Amino acid sequence: MSNGPMLNAYPDSMGGTLDDIVKALKKEELKDTFESFYILPSIFNTDLDRGFSVIDYGINEELGSRQAIEDIKGMDIDLKLDFILNHASVLSKEFQDIIKNGEKSKYKDFFIDWNKFWEGCGQMTEAGYIQPDEKYIKDMFFRKPGLPILMVRFPDGRNVPYWNTFYQEVRYKNLEAEDLMEAMDIQYVAAQRLAQCVNSQISEGCAVADLQLGKYDKYRAQVVELLESSRRYLGQMDLNIKSPLVWEFYENTLKTLSSYGAKIVRLDAFAYAPKEPGEKNFLNDPGTWDLLQKVRELADKNGVTLLPEIHASYGEKIYELVANKGYMTYDFFLPGLLIYAIEKNDPTILVNWAKELVDNDIRVVNMLGCHDGIPLLDLKGLIPEEEIQSLIDTLVARGGFVKDLHGAKNMYYQVNATYYSALGEDDKKMLFARAIQMFMPGKPQVWYLDLFAGKNDHEAVARAGAGGHKEINRTNLSMEQIESQLQKEVVKKQIELLQLRKSHPAFGFDSKLSIDTEGSVVTFTWSKGTDTITLKADFSTYEYQIIK
Repeated sequence: MSNGPMLNAYPDSMGGTLDDIVKALKKEELKDTFESFYILPSIFNTDLDRGFSVIDYGINEELGSRQAIEDIKGMDIDLKLDFILNHASVLSKEFQDIIKNGEKSKYKDFFIDWNKFWEGCGQMTEAGYIQPDEKYIKDMFFRKPGLPILMVRFPDGRNVPYWNTFYQEVRYKNLEAEDLMEAMDIQYVAAQRLAQCVNSQISEGCAVADLQLGKYDKYRAQVVELLESSRRYLGQMDLNIKSPLVWEFYENTLKTLSSYGAKIVRLDAFAYAPKEPGEKNFLNDPGTWDLLQKVRELADKNGVTLLPEIHASYGEKIYELVANKGYMTYDFFLPGLLIYAIEKNDPTILVNWAKELVDNDIRVVNMLGCHDGIPLLDLKGLIPEEEIQSLIDTLVARGGFVKDLHGAKNMYYQVNATYYSALGEDDKKMLFARAIQMFMPGKPQVWYLDLFAGKNDHEAVARAGAGGHKEINRTNLSMEQIESQLQKEVVKKQIELLQLRKSHPAFGFDSKLSIDTEGSVVTFTWSKGTDTITLKADFSTYEYQIIK
């Protein structure tokens, strides 16, 4: 696999569809710029989380086409695609079959039945789920308050709890007078008033069990049954990796992704998949590595390289553990480290990190911006805590938003901002940062919005409402905006750097990289055979020189 530049975008990020992105990549200015393309998972049939809740891995026909995929392959651009190991959407055929057929569903063990999982490890509650004994869950990390359960209504009326690590939402239908008259002996006007009473409370978030029905309370049992029997769900349900059907699904998915042209498959949420009573439910050891090994065997059969995605502090050395087991990993340290080095005019820690990658032969995908944010959690143990806070303050002053770890204050996770805005919307700093990225170890991944010098989009955040902070860095560009931005020097020069990285023979995973420092000047030299290329970068002036 090559280590040439990789575009990173949603299928609707540039023009509105994947077919539009193909047109953009065929423009004279962008020809021969990228070797790979990481298409985010809304290219699949998905519902929530801008693609990370997958219904199935078919192409989303509203955003792309199989022909667009073939056109990308025809430009000698391979793909990096996502595979979400831990969960699937409640709208998946497998989960919908459970809702329809209950115990008779062939997929009833495709997801994790909470009570079966915890049998013998706790006490059954009145609500119908087992509360595990503390000794079995003390090392588990739940991403939201309470237990990670979605109660699923079976056709026989039973509520069965299923493991649900991530998002969930239960929806109830709006009742009509006719619904009530069909379900019970009630007059029309009373049915109208009862329906209005129920609908107004449900719309305000009242639980079905807590409905206040006043003089209509005699109909409570029928109302509750009517609501519960027709409830619908949104969310992402955890897969049961002990089910043979899940492994059949894994194999078929990898085969599908390979057929699209994927050379790299990013494993999202893989560290949550292995679960055992009394063990950690995140990065379970050895469960996580056993899972990855089995998935790797399937990936090898289909000619794809796995890229396990995980955020952890530098001090935990998880990146090293992943690399030592033979996997590519993400360089989540570069985005923050590079801003830190630029703002401090001091490349020391950045250079030490680059040398660690070279000396330990750690193969990475690196980046500046991405669809999430600029990682901060990862920097712990690499730069002092007070320096991380100072970096946060700088990025927030430039319009970014701090994302805390699962809502816990003072447990910073990332800053949401475009990289261009994080650098103060300074063209010189942006070009300097891109030049450094092109000469760092690894395969450079380029967020489309940073390439086009995109600024923080506060209007998009406001439109998205609560929890919409990530929209600051996800602005969809029209073809007209792309044309306009292509005329800017900061964009043209970034493209030149990318084209150089793609075309020069000295770059490669099998090349030699030497890194030297003299004061604020860092010299990166790549060489392979008789081919050599050097970058001299001055962190005090943001000037750089490339010597071929």
